Amino acid sequence: MESYEPVTADYPPTPRLPLLTAAEARDTVSYLRLLESLDLTPRGAAAGQLAADLARRLPSDG
Repeated sequence: MESYEPVTADYPPTPRLPLLTAAEARDTVSYLRLLESLDLTPRGAAAGQLAADLARRLPSDG
């Protein structure tokens, strides 16, 4: 029977940030949509596109 060395890894020195909650993600989408309405430059349009992309990935409320 063949023996293998145990797998070891280095952990990052600082803890990772937690994932966003669904409520936080919905707030982010609403802020991006607000930015789109206030910024009429291509940056505002990009914020609106990002909001639409993120909104499609969120679960519906019920």
